[in-house]
Amino acid sequence: MSMTVNSIFRYPIKGLSAELLAEVTLAAGQSIPHDRRFAIAHATTNIDLEKPEWLPKTRFFMLMRDEKLAQLQTRFDEHSGFLAIERFGQLLFNARITDTQGRKSFEAFFAEFLMDCPGGPPRLVEAPGHTFSDAKQKPNSTTYKYISLVNLATIRDVERVARVPVDPNRFRANIYFEGASAWNEQKWVGMELRLGKARLRVVSLTTRCPATAVNPTTAERDLDIPRILREEFGHNYMGVYAEVAEEGIVKKNDLLLPL
Repeated sequence: MSMTVNSIFRYPIKGLSAELLAEVTLAAGQSIPHDRRFAIAHATTNIDLEKPEWLPKTRFFMLMRDEKLAQLQTRFDEHSGFLAIERFGQLLFNARITDTQGRKSFEAFFAEFLMDCPGGPPRLVEAPGHTFSDAKQKPNSTTYKYISLVNLATIRDVERVARVPVDPNRFRANIYFEGASAWNEQKWVGMELRLGKARLRVVSLTTRCPATAVNPTTAERDLDIPRILREEFGHNYMGVYAEVAEEGIVKKNDLLLPL
């Protein structure tokens, strides 16, 4: 059975909801366009927006600690800069977060929404060309901007031992794929892949943190994924990070081929 792309996602704001894409154009050395373009930083987080550097996720509001963020469904329009936020089907926020007034409105909304969370008043941060990714630069990699891939067969194997459904969105991947045997992707580090018209280089396995315990539908911590991985499979990995080596368009149902 051929490996194929099942779905493509981006996460414009670190820690907030996924956006399903019909297709994406990948550029060499870059992440999916607008993926983790923004982040909600703690008041005490120091970021040089002119020369941004990678920072650990604990400097930002994120699902690992702030699970109530999963209550929100967001949609970002990169052309207009407008962000819409819904909660339980009700529109709560709609403003252009790429201008000063819109950012202030965004920060005011989250100051109220996150008032019971630690970290001080939130700040919306953006640094042109920077990606607020959890992944640091990997050995032998030329960038820290990666595409994350998750094997749906591996998730089904986790479901087998957990004995409950496991929503793939817990893993916040960019690409979910079908057609490989469970855990086969763990052999890919150092390999190159053809993904649609693009070429990728797999740089590392993806370590899973307590953010995966948060149910993306209910916003409750209801399944300890890191514990299940450690106790049942002897490791704490789910999926891989890859860097884009050659640009190209990727669509749903495109082939994923080892090179």
